[in-house]
Amino acid sequence: MNSTNRTVVVTGIGATTPLGGDSASTWEGLLAGRSGVKPLENERFADLPVRIAAPVAVDPADVLPRPMLRKLDRSAQFALIAAREAWADAGFTDKAGDDTGVTPDRLGAVVASGIGGVTTLLDQYDVLREKGARRVSPHTVPMLMPNSPSANVGLEVNAQAGVHTPVSACASGAEAIGYAYEMIRSGRADVVVAGGTEAAIHPLPVAAFASMMAMSKNNDEPTKASRPYDKARDGFVLGEGAGIVVLESAEHAAERGARVYCEVLGQGLSADSHHIAQPEPTGRGIAAALQNLLDSSDLKPAEVVHLNAHATSTPQGDAAEIKALRKVLGDDLDHVAVSATKSMTGHLLGGAGGIETVATVLALYHRTAPPTINVDELDEDIDADIVRGEPRPLPQGTIAAINNSFGFGGHNVVLALRTV
Repeated sequence: MNSTNRTVVVTGIGATTPLGGDSASTWEGLLAGRSGVKPLENERFADLPVRIAAPVAVDPADVLPRPMLRKLDRSAQFALIAAREAWADAGFTDKAGDDTGVTPDRLGAVVASGIGGVTTLLDQYDVLREKGARRVSPHTVPMLMPNSPSANVGLEVNAQAGVHTPVSACASGAEAIGYAYEMIRSGRADVVVAGGTEAAIHPLPVAAFASMMAMSKNNDEPTKASRPYDKARDGFVLGEGAGIVVLESAEHAAERGARVYCEVLGQGLSADSHHIAQPEPTGRGIAAALQNLLDSSDLKPAEVVHLNAHATSTPQGDAAEIKALRKVLGDDLDHVAVSATKSMTGHLLGGAGGIETVATVLALYHRTAPPTINVDELDEDIDADIVRGEPRPLPQGTIAAINNSFGFGGHNVVLALRTV
């Protein structure tokens, strides 16, 4: 079972997002072009320059029992909800060992978060200041650890081949899926539960991002605030939630008769080495990651018909991504239907790569590209075919799609998927 360079496929998906409490309702919301952005009604946000965000559509309190809620940070709650859906969707009925479809030592978990248990950290500090040390929860440290979501998912499914947490800001979720791909490709595991999660809708992160001038301040029209590629875009909108996929070797999936959504072709990685927060304006690092993907896989630019773009709705970032795509794909970019789903979900930071991989899997599986909303006047620097207004059918035959994720620090991750 340790053969290398194995084919990797997606056999399960799960999500909890601003558009729905599972992958099906999230996909329905994406196709409908529905925004999950809302006003932040809590008085703690009243004096902030940004008073909008995209919270999950279904609160974990409506899904998980109270004892579990007390022991898990919100980011881990999201991850567990999405992982449970993905695990069941892949056809598993119990944890590894009890479900004979996979043995524990051949199962891994890689779930990332860009910030980790920040709400636990901040809320428990408030408890310490206001009520004293004895009132601080004994679960605080396991809750705030950045590896808490991955560890809890690993415990849930009994993963013993390795449980990992790559942290690369807003590229974290995509890097987790790329790491999972390598675990299977190299023979370390047969099945890996992977993705990203984030729960950072708290006054301090919101105030901090606003201070950086990174967020939209369109408080009066929340549903129109996230507007990738539009000339009037003025920053991202913070979202929360999780997206999880179950990756599996094609051989293992076939042996147990699993339904296969698509093949994972590979990943491309690079670093900008430009600025801790600002994107490299020419897209040099993004182009390098995309070229790395092409050089290390059998993907041909002519196969690519769909892109789920990083497209956070920042003036510099959106343009740099398109420049990079044009540089590497050339005229082949003209037949790529580009979707920016953050226009509906907001930006889930470390969870973005997870939820957007789920969206890309479904786009290939249903051969439909979701729309980008709020593009009232396309920026003339956006030299690409943006799917606007309505979903768009994708071609028949063998087709491929790319999911881009980039993060503060200059992290670039490009994932590629193909129909089977």
